[in-house]
Amino acid sequence: MGKLDTQVAIVTGGSGALGRAISTALAAEGAAVVVHYASHRNAAEAVVGAISELGGRAASVQADLSSPEGARQLVAFALESFGKIDILVNNAGMIRDTLILRMKDEDWSTVLHTNLSSAFYCTKAVLREFVRQHGGRIINIASIVAEVGNPGQANYVAAKAGLIGLTKAVAREVATRGITVNAVAPGFIEAGMTSRLSPEQTRTHIEQVPLGRAGKPEEVAAAVVFFASDDAAYITGQVLNVDGGLVMR
Repeated sequence: MGKLDTQVAIVTGGSGALGRAISTALAAEGAAVVVHYASHRNAAEAVVGAISELGGRAASVQADLSSPEGARQLVAFALESFGKIDILVNNAGMIRDTLILRMKDEDWSTVLHTNLSSAFYCTKAVLREFVRQHGGRIINIASIVAEVGNPGQANYVAAKAGLIGLTKAVAREVATRGITVNAVAPGFIEAGMTSRLSPEQTRTHIEQVPLGRAGKPEEVAAAVVFFASDDAAYITGQVLNVDGGLVMR
């Protein structure tokens, strides 16, 4: 018996390294998973295949989450495929890094839409179901840079900081409905975005981590599973850093 048997989860951005780890971890605990993707169809189908091979249930779907309609279509697909929704993981994200004086308006708006607006749209789309069934779990994937800042990432940092604010605001709004809303803030993780760094840049980052290594996507996924499970039934509006001690409060 898994912690999430009979549950249905949506994972946005499920085709990337972190999304794959989250999707498979949820499935390993018994959840049926809707693996969302924006453009990487083959990668999303590979995640579904991996879950199916382990005896789990999953389906992939493409949606443009920069619009409310795309979010509504994603929720409708989940309901049509599995009959209900219990967990929403807002993981979709992207970067367009450059110093703010060089940042184009499009770089700003695209990152804000992908990393923040999509979470708002998906949250709003799924809440009607959660309110109706008097329960649900929303887990937002933030970042420690929202707490400490990062040069060259004004758009990304602003989006992730906004996501933490959204987490707390929605948590207060829906708590009486039996719905919890929490965030996981990864640090330096061995995933898609950090793979673009040079070996020297990677070493510099790891030297700042008290535990002396990069985190694994599976370690972030474990935190998501915790928030999705009954183990976290009395926790809402919180941000859990998975960062090897990089940010201590």
